[in-house]
Amino acid sequence: MSATLTTPARRLAAIGAVLALVVALVAAGIAIGKNAGGSGKREASASSEPAADPQQPAYDEAEKATSRRKDGDPLALGRTDAPVVLVEYSDYQCSYCGRYTRETQPELVKKYVDEGVLRIEFRNFPIFGKDSMRAARAAWAAGQQGRFPQFHQELFAKLRKGDALAGDKLVEMARTAGVSDVDRFREDMNGSASEAAVKKDQEEGYALGVQSTPSFLVGGRPVAGAQPMSAFEAAIADAKAAKAAKAAKAADPAKGGDSGKSEK
Repeated sequence: MSATLTTPARRLAAIGAVLALVVALVAAGIAIGKNAGGSGKREASASSEPAADPQQPAYDEAEKATSRRKDGDPLALGRTDAPVVLVEYSDYQCSYCGRYTRETQPELVKKYVDEGVLRIEFRNFPIFGKDSMRAARAAWAAGQQGRFPQFHQELFAKLRKGDALAGDKLVEMARTAGVSDVDRFREDMNGSASEAAVKKDQEEGYALGVQSTPSFLVGGRPVAGAQPMSAFEAAIADAKAAKAAKAAKAADPAKGGDSGKSEK
């Protein structure tokens, strides 16, 4: 990435700075709660209507800037119009990324993606050198033949590092994953298009301040690490509720909406 950030990159960097502050404040709040003898959890408000999250504008901006919602995106699962988008930044040599893929993602797919609530968009974010980069480009290449999910699962079936991600090994995994045209797979893996696609994902992550894998945005909300299912459930619920509240406000002039019509 060039030293001079483009306008979109600057916008992502600004959003990333806010999200980093949110993560730090949340962590500090939990620590304070524990030190004070509390649970570290937010207490329910006395009001029947939950208080608006002051960070919601930052979450909205993050979702808008990172959620591509592109029809036919081979590295995505779920409907383009799903209320919530989960964006994952991952490295194929990352053990925690593998754990999330094997243990948590299938639950998310069954509970949310299949029900049309969640869309998952994968971003290649190789941080462990040339072997990670080669695997990322191979995953993109498998996607060009509609076999990204299968290849992704094969790569993460167990922890693979170094020579286990050599070109010939990746070709073997592509065959196992059902990639039909192996010659095309090799060409795509080594071509300029895969390099550009991975670089685009990397630059997006770096501009946001992503420093480790896996890192997630759930409706723009940062979730760091291979968190338990409950952490994703909470983030999805919050994001879905915020989207519903925004739609209700737009539909009700008394709450600040100007159209009087409900959003689709």
